[in-house]
Amino acid sequence: MIRKKVLIFGASGQIGRYCVRKFSKENYKVIAATRNKHQKAYLLKTQAPIGYLDIEETNIFDQSKLEELIIKSDICINLVGILFEKGKKNTFKNIHTIFPKILSSICAKNNKKFIHISALGLDKVKNSKYALSKINGEIEIKKNLPNAVILKPSIVYSVDDKFTTKFMSILNLLPIFPLYYNGNTKFTPIHATDVSDIIFNIVDKEIHSKDIEAIGPEILTFKEILEKLLKSINKKRLLVPLPLFFARISASILQLFPSPLITLDQLNLLKYDNIKTENGITNYDINLPSKIYFEKGINEYAYNWREGGKFSIKEN
Repeated sequence: MIRKKVLIFGASGQIGRYCVRKFSKENYKVIAATRNKHQKAYLLKTQAPIGYLDIEETNIFDQSKLEELIIKSDICINLVGILFEKGKKNTFKNIHTIFPKILSSICAKNNKKFIHISALGLDKVKNSKYALSKINGEIEIKKNLPNAVILKPSIVYSVDDKFTTKFMSILNLLPIFPLYYNGNTKFTPIHATDVSDIIFNIVDKEIHSKDIEAIGPEILTFKEILEKLLKSINKKRLLVPLPLFFARISASILQLFPSPLITLDQLNLLKYDNIKTENGITNYDINLPSKIYFEKGINEYAYNWREGGKFSIKEN
C-alpha cells in the first residue's frame, strides 16, 4: 500500500538513487524527474519495484510542467547540483539559485513540503561562485517557504560518487599527488546511504522548518582522506604540499577539461573547513547519527581500483 508520493529532482544522481531505493522500500511512491528519460530510465528502473516508481522527463525551467508534477506529489525533494559550470544553462546561478527559487515558490503556492539539498560550511567562504549561488538559493527558498527543510551535507561519498572514485583512479596512476593547503582542510565525509536515511526520516517524521547539517561520524583532513584512499587500493604514493601559486596555475589549466579534477572555484572552497558550524543543528541533534565510517565505506568498492580485485590481499 502506497503511503505518499515523493517527487525527486536529481533522482539519477548519487544521493538520488539511494533515496529511490529507500523510499520505495518503505512503500512510498517515487516520481523521478529527469532531463533525459531515454538516457536515465534504464538505471532508475532498477532502483525500485514495479508500481513504486514513475519516471518523468522535464526541463527544470518549464514551470508549467514542474507545477504539474508537484501538484500530484505530497513531498518535493531537490537534489540537483553541479560542481562546475558547463555551457550557458548549467551555471551555478541557474542550478543553485533560480531553480530552487522556482520549486519553492510552486511548493508554497500548492502547500507542499519541500526539502532542498545545499552544502555545508559555505557562510565563511569568499571568492566562490559555487558557494554564493548555494547561499542565494537558500535565501530564496526561505523567502518563499519558511517551513522548508534545507539539508547541508559535508562531502558525500559512495561507489556512485565523483570524489573518492575520481581520486582512486588518479592515485592508481600517479606516483606523486599534490596536497592543496598542505592537506589540512577538515571534512566530515558522509556516506550516501546515511544521507538518504536522513532525508527519509525528515519526511517520515514530518520534520519542518530546519536547516540540518549532515555530517559523518568522524573529522578527517584532506591528507587523511587521501591516505585512507591509498590504503584501500593498496598503493603507496608521495603526497607533496603544493604552493598556492602553483596550485592556482594547475587549477586554471585543469578546469579547461570536460570533467576537471579541480577548478579555481573549488580551490577557493578547499581553503575552508567543511565541518559542523558553531551553532549548527546536525543529524546527530535530531537523533539521526551517521553509521558508516569513511574507511569502512570506501572498502566496499575500493577493490575496483586494487590489483587482483575484490579478493586481493591488502598490505598493512
